[in-house]
Amino acid sequence: MAKILVVDDSPTQLTNLVKMVENQGHEAITASNGMEGIEKARAQKPDLILMDVVMPELNGFQATRKITKDAELGAIPVILVTTKDQETDKVWGERQGAAGYIVKPAQEPELAAMIKRVLG
Repeated sequence: MAKILVVDDSPTQLTNLVKMVENQGHEAITASNGMEGIEKARAQKPDLILMDVVMPELNGFQATRKITKDAELGAIPVILVTTKDQETDKVWGERQGAAGYIVKPAQEPELAAMIKRVLG
């Protein structure tokens, strides 16, 4: 069982992703924006982060870059889960350090397979 931080500013998306994570037998912790996500990552040391992209203040690309470049947090893999479905978005996400990219609405089998792949 892994501890997975789910970061999304949409309460509905947050609830759906938490359900999927818990259905896979993992523990879910949540944050509602990029800044809170970084703070929770620092405090909770999750095994994995599921990160939305389109959020106020600090978007998911910026938060992912801050996490992956941080000496303390850099080993935590980030999977971007977003409505942004263009190939350029996916490439940009990978350049920010994302270990995976899922287009919303996330499907549980796809999410489960991605989590398994990233966590080994």
